Amino acid sequence: MPRKETITRDMLIEAAFSLLQEEGIEQVTARKLAAKVGCSTQPIFRLYKSMEELQVELTDRMIAYFETYYEEFTERDATPFVNLGLAYIHFAESEKNIFKALFLSQDRGGKSLYELLNGSKGAVIREIQKAKEDGKSNPSELFMKMWIFIHGAACMTITGDYDLLEGETLSLLRDSYAAYCRK
Repeated sequence: MPRKETITRDMLIEAAFSLLQEEGIEQVTARKLAAKVGCSTQPIFRLYKSMEELQVELTDRMIAYFETYYEEFTERDATPFVNLGLAYIHFAESEKNIFKALFLSQDRGGKSLYELLNGSKGAVIREIQKAKEDGKSNPSELFMKMWIFIHGAACMTITGDYDLLEGETLSLLRDSYAAYCRK
C-alpha cells in the first residue's frame, strides 16, 4: 500500500507565503521552506520541478492577496483614485515584504505594474471611468499623474520616510487630484 502524502502543494504555498510575509522573498528558499513545513526538501521537489515553479504559484498567491486586500478595503472618499491610492499606501505599510516582492520587483509573473494594480476586477479601469463621469477630459493621463504620486508615497512608507496620518494622506490625494485636474 503506497504511503499517504502528507505534504501538499497548498501547504507549501501557504508556508512560502507566510515565510515571505515574515522574512521577505529572498528568504523563500527550499531549506527554509522545508524547515517551516517540518519536512525535508524532498517533498518540495517531488511536488515542484524547481523553486522557480513554486515562485510562479507564490506570485499568483501574492496577486490574489493584493486583489482581495483592495476589494475589501473600506471606501473612504468618492474622489477618483483616492481610495485606490489610500489602499495601496496602506498595503505598503502593512504588508511591506509582499509589497516589495510584488510592486518593487522586475519579476512580477510577467505582469506590468498597471496589470497588477488593475487586477482581475478592473480596479484602475473603474477609477478612470469615475474620473470620466466626473467630467475629466483625459482620465488616463490623470491616472498616470496620480499614480506617480501614489506609488512614490507607498515606496516612502517602505523606507520609513512617509509618516503622515490617514487624514493627511486623504487630503494630499484629494489635493493632488484637484491640482492635476486644473492643468
